[in-house]
Formats: sequence, C-alpha cells, structure tokens
Amino acid sequence: MDMITVAIAVLVSVVVGGVVGFLAKIGIIGMRKKRAVDDVTRMLDEADAKGSVVLLEAKEEALKLRNSAEADIRERRSELNSREKRMANREQNLERRSDNLDKRERGQSDKERQMEEKETELEDMTRKEMEVLEKISSLSASDAKDMLLSRAEDEMSYEVARRYRDIELQAREQADQNARKAIVLAIHRLASDVVSENTVNSIPLPNDDMKGRLIGREGRNIRAIESATGVDLIIDDTPEAVTVSCFDPVRREVARQAIAKLIADGRIHPARIEEVVEKTKQEVEEYIREEGQKAVFDAGVRGMDPELVKLLGRLKYRYSYGENILQHSVEVSHFASMIAAEIGANIEVAKAGGLLHDIGKALTHEVEGGHAEIGADVARRYGIPAEIVRAIMEHHDEERGSIEAFIVAAADAMSASRPGSRRDTSEHYVKRLEALEEVASSFPGVEKSFAIQAGREVRIMVKSGEVDDITASKMARDVVKKIEDSLVYPGLIKVTVIRETRSVEFAK
Repeated sequence: MDMITVAIAVLVSVVVGGVVGFLAKIGIIGMRKKRAVDDVTRMLDEADAKGSVVLLEAKEEALKLRNSAEADIRERRSELNSREKRMANREQNLERRSDNLDKRERGQSDKERQMEEKETELEDMTRKEMEVLEKISSLSASDAKDMLLSRAEDEMSYEVARRYRDIELQAREQADQNARKAIVLAIHRLASDVVSENTVNSIPLPNDDMKGRLIGREGRNIRAIESATGVDLIIDDTPEAVTVSCFDPVRREVARQAIAKLIADGRIHPARIEEVVEKTKQEVEEYIREEGQKAVFDAGVRGMDPELVKLLGRLKYRYSYGENILQHSVEVSHFASMIAAEIGANIEVAKAGGLLHDIGKALTHEVEGGHAEIGADVARRYGIPAEIVRAIMEHHDEERGSIEAFIVAAADAMSASRPGSRRDTSEHYVKRLEALEEVASSFPGVEKSFAIQAGREVRIMVKSGEVDDITASKMARDVVKKIEDSLVYPGLIKVTVIRETRSVEFAK
C-alpha cells in the first residue's frame, strides 16, 4: 500500500513537474517572441529612418547632377554658338578669297594672253634678227652654236686648269715641307759609296797562243767549257783576250773564274775543265751566300729564309745602268727605314721591302713577268709577311700602293738618281736626251726645250703670246704624262715650263 502510494505520488509529481515545465517553457517562448517582435519593430523603425535619410541624400545628389548637367549644356551651347559664329566668319572670308582668286585668275589669264602675244612677237623678232645675223656673219645658227660651245669648252678647260693649278699649289705647300724634311734627313744620314763597277765579260790572256789551247784539238776544249758552264766563249781577233757571253750573270762569273784558273794552271783538257768548273761553282755559290748574309746584316733585317738570302746574294752579279743591284737594295733599305721613321710609318716593313724590292731581278731571266710581281711571288713563297710582299709588289704602282710601297718607291728613286750611281753608254745617253727634247718640243707653243742634269730635268721655253701661266702649268703635267707613257728612263725627271714676258721700248 505504501509502495503504491509512493508510486502514485511520484507519478503525480512527474506530471505536475512536466506541466510546470511546459508552462514555464511556453512563458519563456512568449517572452522571446515578444523580444523578437520588439527587435523587428525597432529595426523597421531604424530602417525607415535611414531610408528617409538616403532618399533625401539621393534627391540632393540628383539635384546637384541635374544642375551640373544644365550648366554643361549651357556651356556647350555657348561654345557651339561661338563655333557657329567662327564658321560663319570663315565662310565669309573664304567667299571673299574665292572672289579675289577669281579676279586674279581673270587677271592672270589676261597676263598670259599678253605674254603669249609678246612671246610671239619676240619669236618673230628673234627669227628676223637671226636672219640678219646669218646674213652679216655668213654663219648658220648651228655653226654659231658650235662656235659658242667650242668657246665655252675652251673657257671651261681654262678654268679647270686654273683651279687644278691652285689646288695643286695648295697641296704642294702643305706636303712639300714634310716631304722635303724626311727625304733630306734620310739623304744626310746615309753616306754610301758610289758604285761604278761593271760586269766583267772579257778575260785577259797571257799570250795569243792560249787561244789555241782554249779551243783545243778540233774544238773539244771550248765545247767542254761551254757545255760545263752554259756560256758562249767568243775567241776572235781581239789580241790577248777572249769574251764570255751569257745572259745569266752567275754562270758568266763561274765561267770567268774557271777560265782564269785553267789559264793559271795550264792544264786544259775536258776532264780538268769539268773538275775546275764544278769547284768554281761551289765557290761562287758560297760567295753568293756570304754576300746575301752580309747584305741582310747591313740592312738589319731579321728572320729571313736561307734560300731567300742566297737568292738575294745572286744580285751581287746583277747591274742596272752600271749600278750593282745588291748594293742598291741595301741602300734603298736604309733610305726606306729612315723615311719611315721620319713620317711615322712601319719601319720594319719599309726596311725589308727596300731590301727585297728588286729580288725579282735575280730570276727575271728564268721566270716571265716584271721583277716586282716575280719578287712578290718569291717573297710570299718563302714566308715573308703580307705587308712586305705588298711593298715589293707595289713599289712601281703609283695608283694603289701602300704607304710603305710609296716609301720604297721614293727610296728606290733616291738611290737610282744619286749622282754617280748609274752609268750608261754614250749612245744610249744621247738618244735618251734627244727623246726627251723631242717629246717636250711636240707641244704647241714651245719655243725651245733643253734636257739637262744628265736627263734628270727638262726645261721648256714657251712663247709668252701663245701660252699663259695656267696653260703652262697644264703643259707641264701633259709633258710628264707623255714622258711616262712613251719613254723608259731611270730615276725621276723634273719638267720645268718657263714663260718669259718681255716689254721693249725705244727712246727716240
């Protein structure tokens, strides 16, 4: 009974607690709902207030934009009105200009018509004047035109010659001083001996009986000599002498020395001849090598191939107008190095180019071509630098030569034109002077011409009435060009044209 009562009490308590909790929960929910409604109401009120403020601001902004737009519109309208006024003024100006242009065109048309009429009148007058002039001068219009053109050509030629002379004088004034200084210093610094040797072609004999021994029985000795040496042995009526003839100076020297040894030894027969000639060849080759080394040492050139040195020594037996080529080459090397030092060019290139500039003459009888091209090929073959090869090849080329080539050419001319350096036969000398005077006298206006200074200078006396100063300058250049084109000569030739004006009066 007690348990049931307890159970019922517990049940009642649970039910009552649940109802109370439910009612409490409902009350809490109601309170929350009320607070939510209050919050919503408050938020709606705040939103209404803010909306009113935003709406008011939007209306104010819209009003400002409207006022600004209206101001812009008024400004643009004002600008458009100004532009319309300006356009109207421009149209008026254009209309006025158009009217003026129309007036000018009408005036221009009138002037053109007047000009055409005047041109027609001028043509008629010109034709009439030409007819009158042709009658007076007995010349047609084409002849008169040709005469005027010819006169204009003469005047232009005269003006060109005058300007050329002025430019040439100006260039000479600028260049002569430095060139003269370099050349004079080089000449003063080098004092070499005068070369006057000759190639020995005649061999003296102790007596005329030696001619028979040289000929030998049935000519076997002379044939052996000619076969072993490669020369022609001329035995004629010349007393106590025989002549060796050969284009190769080395073979001629071998033959000369061998024959001299045979004459001194007295044993002359084919076997002995071959033995002596072979020994002499070796001696001459050794002498050539020594002379080449000496020349290289004297010139101060280093690093040269031994075969090229030997080839250089062959020039010991070569002569040009009586001048020894080897000594001439050494002298040109000295001159070239001095000139290069004075003007700031490459001294080593000029020195080596001067020493080797005539190396081609050692082979001119064996190889076809000029000695400059042959020398350049030989130098290139033996490893000589390209700058030196160019100086060798171009030392006779006045149009495309390098600086060192011009220096070598100047040194070559200085060595060749030095007094006593070259000799010539009397016959060739006279012919050369006559040829120079003949070339100089071939120009119109020349009164007299004289070749002086052993053919190194030509003085031309011209007629002052036919040749003026400008023409005289042009004549000097023309004479030089004709000499260069038509004559062969050593060194340099100076051409001087002299024009003398004389005024003569008589006292009565």
